[in-house]
Amino acid sequence: MSLRVIKPGLFTSIQDLGRKGFKQHGVILSGAMDAHSLRIANMLVGNEEGEAALEITLMGPTIKVEENCLISITGGNLSPTLDNKVVPMWKPILVKNGSILRFEGCKSGCRAYLTVAGGFAIPEVMESKSTYLRAGIGGYMGRALKADDVLELNGPSKNLGDRTFKGSFSFPKWFVNEKEFMTGGKPLIRFIDGSQYEYFTDSSKDSFVERLFKVSNQSDRMGYRISGPALKLKDNGELLSEAVTNGSVQVPPDGNPIILLSDSQTTGGYPKIAQVITADLPIIAQVKPGESIQFSRVNLKEAERLFLQKERQLKELQVSISLALKKWLDI
Repeated sequence: MSLRVIKPGLFTSIQDLGRKGFKQHGVILSGAMDAHSLRIANMLVGNEEGEAALEITLMGPTIKVEENCLISITGGNLSPTLDNKVVPMWKPILVKNGSILRFEGCKSGCRAYLTVAGGFAIPEVMESKSTYLRAGIGGYMGRALKADDVLELNGPSKNLGDRTFKGSFSFPKWFVNEKEFMTGGKPLIRFIDGSQYEYFTDSSKDSFVERLFKVSNQSDRMGYRISGPALKLKDNGELLSEAVTNGSVQVPPDGNPIILLSDSQTTGGYPKIAQVITADLPIIAQVKPGESIQFSRVNLKEAERLFLQKERQLKELQVSISLALKKWLDI
């Protein structure tokens, strides 16, 4: 079983939930930028939530499906089609051998996630299949996909049932409500105080929550550079480097913040005004360069509440999907 890449798209890579537990050795987390979308896509095909998927950025690939398989596409709407027919997102899709999957253009969001029942037959590197591009490890040969790459698939862990195809694909009536996980308009990003929050002037702290910031074109999986009112320190002393993580908001000397993301370094020496809460990291992942965001300050207790609320929602969703998938596939 395999998928053959005809065109790779702008930037398509294999990602799971990340390479956890190795930062003390200088190895970055990597993993899906939008972990919620990846987890749900895996639920929809009966995989473990952390199984690797294709993370597809802005302009998607063209892929030939070389064996009947069960797939799902979640995250940003990049206009997926199968044999030139629109493919519904946020639901399981049985795809016929020989079908051509395309992504026709970005309608909303920034990143889509494609999962396949059984997952990709790719070895783990340090307990993860995620692509770490700068080190050239993980994923498919440690890099983004290229034309003519062949992605071998594991067989699905469950029988997919017996289906007669009337066309290139089939799907159930039910679906996941994407509005629960995707944010439109100008996203509101919540944060708790960073390690050096009190080092910034009062006017800078006010501006950080009162003004909009635009995502720069100089943004990638390592971090989003954002521009807006310049943020200033009370005193311009130097800091020792310390640990940083996904969601740390550093402020370099020019005053324009950088939101560190999945491929960020493990330490940094710029002062940190904020730490984006875990529940809102997937929101940032779907913001395109040129779009604006606004920040909102919360305390640690509220950040924990929002995290647990989202986890409960995902757990309930997993149970519902499992029952619906079993019924649809007659297994």
